[in-house]
Amino acid sequence: MKQSDNFQSTTECSARQMRSGWAFIFGRSTPSEKKAKSLLSLGGLYRLADAPDLSDPDLATVAAKIPSAVVCLLSALAYHNLTTQIPHQVYITLPRHTTYPRLEHPPLRIFQFSIAPYEAGIERKRVEGVELKVYCPAKTVVDCFKYRNQIGLDVALEALRDAWRHKRVTMDDLWRFAQVCRVTNVMRPYLESVV
Repeated sequence: MKQSDNFQSTTECSARQMRSGWAFIFGRSTPSEKKAKSLLSLGGLYRLADAPDLSDPDLATVAAKIPSAVVCLLSALAYHNLTTQIPHQVYITLPRHTTYPRLEHPPLRIFQFSIAPYEAGIERKRVEGVELKVYCPAKTVVDCFKYRNQIGLDVALEALRDAWRHKRVTMDDLWRFAQVCRVTNVMRPYLESVV
């Protein structure tokens, strides 16, 4: 399989993809009529029709089509069950100076991080047979404070309270990621109030 920029492209399915129930079909090639009956389309990404239902189809699609994307902010909070918010877009981050991907579905909200904040706190999970990169709960909470003007301070405070109450974060992890993301002065009063 070739990799160009941040997108995977191939005209044939690999054995690994077929075992996981996914097939990538890009460009002008489309499945034959016989194969089309056994495949369901997710915008150029096909999966076997008799495969079990997807629990996170949007995250699986993003993970399959944009391997360098890391799920962040509201989408990561929802993935870790740390918010009551329902994200209407998939929030992802890419390394700075990366070309923005173009997907028809799902809708994306894209952020670009410099290399140190981008690489800090990435967890690799398996979702629908595809490797998904998502930030750990502590890094996600810190990112919410960094982008509080875009997502709202109330969301960041709710995430901090829920993560602390459910023992999903430690003060050391929060402080370490706050230093990496340069938001220690912003977070200090909130961290003191939680303890």
